[in-house]
Amino acid sequence: MTVTHDGTVPGDLLHEFGSLLGAATLLERIANRELERRCGIRHVVFEVLLRLSPSGARCPATMGTLAGELTLTSGGMTRLIDRMEDAGLVVRTTAEGDRRRQHVELTDAGSAKLAEALTVHTETLARHLAGPLTPTQRTALAEALRALRTSARAELGALP
Repeated sequence: MTVTHDGTVPGDLLHEFGSLLGAATLLERIANRELERRCGIRHVVFEVLLRLSPSGARCPATMGTLAGELTLTSGGMTRLIDRMEDAGLVVRTTAEGDRRRQHVELTDAGSAKLAEALTVHTETLARHLAGPLTPTQRTALAEALRALRTSARAELGALP
């Protein structure tokens, strides 16, 4: 990264970062809108369902793991899982041998909602993420995002 003699970052770099965050924010809003309108769930609920699915990262998962992956506080995660449990999408169980840990698992209704939401989300991404880009642009974007994610994970892994 180039820093000027007075310690400032050149404007282009700031604009690029702003464009990245702005595009991600707008795409998130579109995804959330479509999931709410067509499935009756928020995007964060979809993300929990996805992580709890057999093809997701973990099945079942602990409340703490989910909170960390979704960058939610433990209280925020508890409130979210409370609402999802009330809706019949998940069930919470106490971990064997450690009553402080709670596992979260999909119910049949949660699996059905995930299947519905996957269809909607795929259609939304095809239209709003893939649609405006050429295949070459999509490939370049995917490669650039992988490089940024790898670098950021390496940096954060080095933090105490």
